[in-house]
This record gives sequence, C-alpha cells and structure tokens, in this order.
Amino acid sequence: MPSVIGKKFTEAETAVKALVTRPVEARSAYADVSLAQDHAQWAVCFQTPAAGAGVAAGTAVELSLVAPGTPCPDRAGATLKPSKAPVPVASATPKPVPKPKASVPTDAGSTGGDGGASGSGSGGTTGGGSAAYYKNCTEARAAGAAPIHRGQPGYRSALDRDNDGIACDT
Repeated sequence: MPSVIGKKFTEAETAVKALVTRPVEARSAYADVSLAQDHAQWAVCFQTPAAGAGVAAGTAVELSLVAPGTPCPDRAGATLKPSKAPVPVASATPKPVPKPKASVPTDAGSTGGDGGASGSGSGGTTGGGSAAYYKNCTEARAAGAAPIHRGQPGYRSALDRDNDGIACDT
C-alpha cells in the first residue's frame, strides 16, 4: 500500500485504484464534520491499510479526509469543534467501579480482548479513544455498531479477523 497521507483525495484514489478492485471508501477524519459531496480536493489524514502494508485486489481501502485548510486531527474520529458544555467537576468521594463480569465469547472471530477501552495503544489495538467496548461481533451487531472501522469507537484488533481495518465485517 502506498503512502497517500497528505495527498488530495483524487490523487490518492488514483494511486490506490491501481492496486485494488474494491471502491475506495472516503470519510471525514472528524466525527463532527460531514464529508462533502464533492471531496475531490480534501486531503488524506489517515489511511487503512497502513502505508507499506501488502494489499490484495479485494482489499478494502478507507481514507479519512479533511477539507482544504483544515488541519488533520491527532486521531481519526476526533471532534473539530469542542463542546461548549461545562466539564463536570469530580466529586470528593469516588464512586465504586463495578467489576466486569467474566464471559465466554460467543463469536468465533473474537477473543474477548483485554476488557479495556480502545485507543490505549497496548495489545495491538487501535481505536477512537472511546469507552465503547464490544465483547464480540455478535454484541457489536446487536448494538448496531458493526462494521467498525479502525479509528472508530469500539474497534479493536481482536474483532478484526482478517486485519483489514474493518472489524465485524463478515
């Protein structure tokens, strides 16, 4: 997979289409910014698969884009316009945190993971830094979250059986 980060979408799409048969999926790099109908001049901030990764003709390619003049976020799915809602102040008495229940994964493509939030950078997971967590793909589908793309809340490598950056896609 060539590196297309920093390129305009049209240039990146042309480079990728030479390698794969599936359509290139474009999405906004920001969770609170909609992708424009005409995003040809938008710049690529993130790509899946990563640069240098081997790609087969049927590989799904996803490019996260920003509008001209907009900086790339530090992670896919970040917000461009922070909320103006007041940040709650932590109480002096900490609330007890319930212990997670042990469970056996019911989805053949899931290992159950480490039980932590995605985006921690440990255990090979890459995620959106959200507390969204699905034990397995059955749970993600039931919640209406599947398929989950790398960088989105709830994504983790244990749910991505073919390591194409899209969890629970089959």
